[in-house]
Amino acid sequence: MSINWEFYKKMSDREIMNAKHGYKPYKKVSVVKNLDQMPDQKWHRRISFIKSGIRIIGYGFIPFNLVTATILLVVSEAVGIIEELV
Repeated sequence: MSINWEFYKKMSDREIMNAKHGYKPYKKVSVVKNLDQMPDQKWHRRISFIKSGIRIIGYGFIPFNLVTATILLVVSEAVGIIEELV
């Protein structure tokens, strides 16, 4: 059995190993369905940052005022629900 070295010179180490062992390269297939039902990534990210900011402020209020902290954390959860609807 002779080896075609010209074929192997153009291949990476991984490709050579796969060729020797008979592996076929994995091809990633991306199919986008229902693109109109996908969330708007820009608004999702903005609302997520707002929600995180409200949470950080809410956790910061815990040592000082539990009522305010509780209200802020509940508001952040409501913003989280809105985030998932965007």
